[in-house]
Amino acid sequence: MEHQPALPFLRETLLFLTLVGVLIPLLQRFRINQVLGFLVVGVLVGPFGFALWVERWPWLETFTFPRRQGVQSLAELGVIFLMFLIGLELSVQRMWSMRRWVFMGGVAQVLLSSLAIGLLAYLFGNPLEVAMVLGLVLSLSSTAVVMQLLSQQRALARPLGQATFAILMLQDFAVVPLLILIDLLASKSSEGMAQAMSLTVLKSVGVVVLIFAIGRTMIRPVFRLFAKQHQPEVFMALTLLIALSTAAATAAAGLSLALGAFLAGLLLAETEYRHEVEVTIEPFKGLLMGLFFMSVGMAIDLREVLHHPFWIAVSVVGLIAIKALVATGVFRVGGMSWGKSLEGGMLLAQGGEFAFIVIGAATAMQLLKPDVAQFMLLVVSLSLMVTPLVAKVGKTLGDRLDRLDPSSRSGPDELGEPESLSGHMVIAGQGRVGQLLADVFRQQSVPYVAIEHDAQLVSRLVKLGRPVYYGNAARLDLLHKLHTARAAALVVTMDQPAAAMHTVKAARQAYPTLPIFARSRDALHAQELRSVGATAVVPETLEAGLQLSSFALHAFGLPESDIASALEEERESRVRGA
Repeated sequence: MEHQPALPFLRETLLFLTLVGVLIPLLQRFRINQVLGFLVVGVLVGPFGFALWVERWPWLETFTFPRRQGVQSLAELGVIFLMFLIGLELSVQRMWSMRRWVFMGGVAQVLLSSLAIGLLAYLFGNPLEVAMVLGLVLSLSSTAVVMQLLSQQRALARPLGQATFAILMLQDFAVVPLLILIDLLASKSSEGMAQAMSLTVLKSVGVVVLIFAIGRTMIRPVFRLFAKQHQPEVFMALTLLIALSTAAATAAAGLSLALGAFLAGLLLAETEYRHEVEVTIEPFKGLLMGLFFMSVGMAIDLREVLHHPFWIAVSVVGLIAIKALVATGVFRVGGMSWGKSLEGGMLLAQGGEFAFIVIGAATAMQLLKPDVAQFMLLVVSLSLMVTPLVAKVGKTLGDRLDRLDPSSRSGPDELGEPESLSGHMVIAGQGRVGQLLADVFRQQSVPYVAIEHDAQLVSRLVKLGRPVYYGNAARLDLLHKLHTARAAALVVTMDQPAAAMHTVKAARQAYPTLPIFARSRDALHAQELRSVGATAVVPETLEAGLQLSSFALHAFGLPESDIASALEEERESRVRGA
């Protein structure tokens, strides 16, 4: 009797975890784009890579995936969480703050690119519905690759970086109607086109509206209930539950799992728990990304390049040229200089990760023939692989153009994106002192963001429109999310001595030059906070006593200068002598 493994695809799972565990640190060390690295490794270890020689050299099976079914379930999970993470990056507030670039620049880029690519696909003999799908999906760029390149260049806070991010936001949001369109076009075979359109649109809109209505009503109370326990594992379980249950809901309605996961991320992006969710799943982000892109690489058969080398090369160059020209024009009309416009256009010239999801869904629904799908996957993959080189060429040419015309302007310095604040205040704690500080900052028009670990308090303040996020201020990844490195100062107001100590110590180690002002319980606590890096400390009991002393001495008749000198001397002696 043949022995059955305890877990299906156990070998494939162990091999994948081994590869990712080795790859992630290597790619980070050599500053190689993770998307490209995972794609290449997926091609090499997949059924169309070294696995082709398994029959000749059986030992190769230990290090390859001869059957893609072994990672298909894991790949589907990777798609779900990739879409969830992208949805989490978006929010109505963020899109509205950059509305000019999102709704004008982004829409123009997607429509013009779709028309140009779709028309070419139709002229090459593809049916109208196939040309529509290809035009739309190839108009989208890679958020993962472009954001990593912008981050490496430290350009996210610059006007071009923010405009590029705004266009990528619109592209990410466009996946919702695109996935609905796939369902719509696939349903036409069994019913009349008009009836299919009506039913699909009604069903899709109804499901999305229902998810948003239920989600907006339930997510905050559920998170508030579980956040009271302050247990990261509970928070993680709740995040997974919401992502997977929303995906299951859309699947049950006949729509895609990816759409549900995207909607779940979008719902959480509107809550005060967004940053804590990002921090909680951050350790798994690279793993899930690797899972998805390695599975994509496994589906690519490079032998097709040998069968159609000319047409594949022409298609890659044509895709990059069309998208670069369109995006350059959009940036230029938006007010960027010619140099920055060209740099941004070439940065957005590749195909995107959504192509792998949409092309896979269209192939499964028999909208695309397998050979067309394979051809397009190769074109998108190769365009991704050459993106770093194309972006570098674009930056070099752009800089030269701007040097030739130094009077050219790149538009406004700030696009007003809340997540790219610079020179703002970060308040750790929103108790009585923290709220007092926030009130003063608002009255003086000083931008700020706050962190609070009491879920009920966060909920009340968010309802008042305050920029408060749930989380532990001592967690560096959460401080990074709030761009503390670019803040004017960090003000620690928590009344728990241990929490204040951990926060000040972590922040000082991460941001050596950042001014950190802290509230302490007493003079001894003040001395401890100074020892771990606080710039200045205000002991609440000491200050209350000094303030009362000031009133009393003033009533006694001492001169104002003598009172101020005496109080300052007492303050310094108490803090130093503690």
